Amino acid sequence: MTAQLHYIYDPLCGWCYGAEPLVHAAAGVEGLDLELHGGGLWPQPTRLPAEMRRYIRHADARVGAISGQPYGAPYLEGLLDDPELTLHSRPTIAAVLAAGAIDPAKALPMLSGIQHAHYERGLHVIRPDVLIAIAAECGLDRDAFAAALDRVDADAHIAETRRLMDRVGAQGFPTMLLTIDGEWHAVPHNRFSGDGAGFAAWLRKQLSAKRRATSAS
Repeated sequence: MTAQLHYIYDPLCGWCYGAEPLVHAAAGVEGLDLELHGGGLWPQPTRLPAEMRRYIRHADARVGAISGQPYGAPYLEGLLDDPELTLHSRPTIAAVLAAGAIDPAKALPMLSGIQHAHYERGLHVIRPDVLIAIAAECGLDRDAFAAALDRVDADAHIAETRRLMDRVGAQGFPTMLLTIDGEWHAVPHNRFSGDGAGFAAWLRKQLSAKRRATSAS
């Protein structure tokens, strides 16, 4: 039996940050492969008007209350009010791809590193020097990462993710889908906000049920 959890995400999506504990819990489920699909919430470099900053601040407060994820003062009292803040998904997705190209086990830590650098440390994570520093914190060689960052085709990856979203009817980020022996199943991840252990248990239950059904057939 083969099983994959497909995680459609964006590093600069607050609700994806809220889902981080679930993703890490899923990564520890035996027999389940985690597939990351970066979707490009911010397709172009975007400076935020005041109204959008207020909306994001309100949404972040909801994410924090529901998920328990931490938001730092450098973000809440600094980055969100910084007129130089620019949101652009492509560089951050490219960084996750570059980390994974060097070592597949580093893709998820790189994603988490970007999220915490943004939402806790208030860093401008679309900047190459910041991404290289995060990669080094994840244990990657700076020069190797910088070279990989230049090579990855983030645009093709994002386009492929968008096609997947269209195919499965995904409405936004995050979206999670489970494939077991090629069959697609919806994943009600919102039910488990802040409960990584519960989410992992639910996933194990799905895999066990499939194994039993396969054995009985």
